[in-house]
Amino acid sequence: MVWVLNIGVVVAGALTIRPMGLSGRGLAVTVLYLLCCVALLARAVPEDKVPPRVALVWLTCGIVVSAALIGVSRSGSGYLFAFFLAGHIGFRLPARAALTLALLCSLLCGGALYLSLGPGHPSQWAFGLLTGTPVLAGILNRSRRRAVEAAIFAAESAERAARAEAQAAVLTERSRIARDVHDVLAHSLAGINMQLELADALLDTGDLDKVREANDKAHSMVKESLKQAQWTVHALREDALPLLESLTAMLDSSGHRDVLTVTGDVRQVPSRVAQNLLRIAQESLTNAARHAPGGEVAVELAFAPASTALRIVNGPATREVAAGIGSGMGLIGMRERVALLGGTITAGPVTEGPHEGGWRVEAVIPDE
Repeated sequence: MVWVLNIGVVVAGALTIRPMGLSGRGLAVTVLYLLCCVALLARAVPEDKVPPRVALVWLTCGIVVSAALIGVSRSGSGYLFAFFLAGHIGFRLPARAALTLALLCSLLCGGALYLSLGPGHPSQWAFGLLTGTPVLAGILNRSRRRAVEAAIFAAESAERAARAEAQAAVLTERSRIARDVHDVLAHSLAGINMQLELADALLDTGDLDKVREANDKAHSMVKESLKQAQWTVHALREDALPLLESLTAMLDSSGHRDVLTVTGDVRQVPSRVAQNLLRIAQESLTNAARHAPGGEVAVELAFAPASTALRIVNGPATREVAAGIGSGMGLIGMRERVALLGGTITAGPVTEGPHEGGWRVEAVIPDE
């Protein structure tokens, strides 16, 4: 569109501006016309390609040359050069500089016509005073462009913020999955590896009974690990069962039937709360089976108005505890889970009551 207007003005000037020639006044008109064409066609150069000071000098020279063309020529549409340059001044320069240069344009063009025509043609030389008015349209277009650029920048900033938030969510989810993988694999694989190493060592002694015993323990731990893996996949799925039903099924599959006590008004809790409470229950039951085999287990699920609490208590061991220790990361993982949801967790030995000598874990998580 800019090129079409520029070419239109150049063609109109070539057809109407007189005199043009190669000598005398015609030569002056021709030179000024060509300079005005260069100044006008330079409007198509992208703004970022022209420094502000260069733009100011170029437009000022264009205005001066346009006014000179109006004063030297006897007829034609030379005023169009000043008219379109004034509009571009408002678009290209800051408002204060644009208004100052537009005022200079009006005075120069009006003065050139006054000196050329004399005081007897007030309606014509007064027209020259209006050549600077398109600066207002240029300023308006500049303001609109700045508003559009600001809106685009705000949208890009919002998009960058959304991407950063999504990346943070991905990292958080990776941490959660890492904890789940640890809960399933760290303890069980360490124990399985220890039993297999023990079996290898016993082979050299020829004590096949103890080798079989170590091998049976390894098989038992593999089965338990598979069961835990199933519950981990279950907890990671979007369509996980409600908390109460899932916890009941977990206790039944682990051999702890009728040990769950529910208090408060049962309700659906957010999926993140349910998943983390299930993982805490799984970790606690695994630890109880490992460190207190045969001990009684009691589980309480309490629904308060604004939070959900899970309490798991196990009594002391009634059977021989298998050799080996865990990684020590189980309780750390549970604390991380609860902290991410703004809850609290306590864990420690039971010092009194029917489960004295056992272990107690209690997690309280707000319902977001």
